[in-house]
Amino acid sequence: MKRLFAAFFSMALLLWAAAAAAQGAKIIENYTDFGEYRVTYSVFNSDFISPEMARTYNLVRARDRAFVNISVARKGEMKGSSAGISGTATNLIQQSRNLEFKEIRDQDAVYYLAPFRFENEESLTFNIDLVMPDGSSQQLTFRRQLHKN
Repeated sequence: MKRLFAAFFSMALLLWAAAAAAQGAKIIENYTDFGEYRVTYSVFNSDFISPEMARTYNLVRARDRAFVNISVARKGEMKGSSAGISGTATNLIQQSRNLEFKEIRDQDAVYYLAPFRFENEESLTFNIDLVMPDGSSQQLTFRRQLHKN
């Protein structure tokens, strides 16, 4: 019985280690450096935002809604800087929708949120145009697949 338990435990540990390694392989880099600035970006379902924050900033939470989050900061600094941000989200059949970013200021943090609707398991390419705090223009492109919770 002890041998069977030890074999089961060893197999479970092996599967756990394999799953942990697979999770490590799924790490997605979510920033790009442009000169002295780092642009950090993410895409998340709207229910990630608390109801209180949604009310404060007039944001809609729903199962088919998500947000693109962009922040621009000098490398090594945590607080964001004001920037000009616009962009589009394009699906696999090249249907494109404009993203309207809203500046959010929360204490020292400055970041930009753009709401959009999506279909379950939809893969979108985000093309973001940036006017950096130093006046230079940059473009950021990344892809994400979205899932309804």
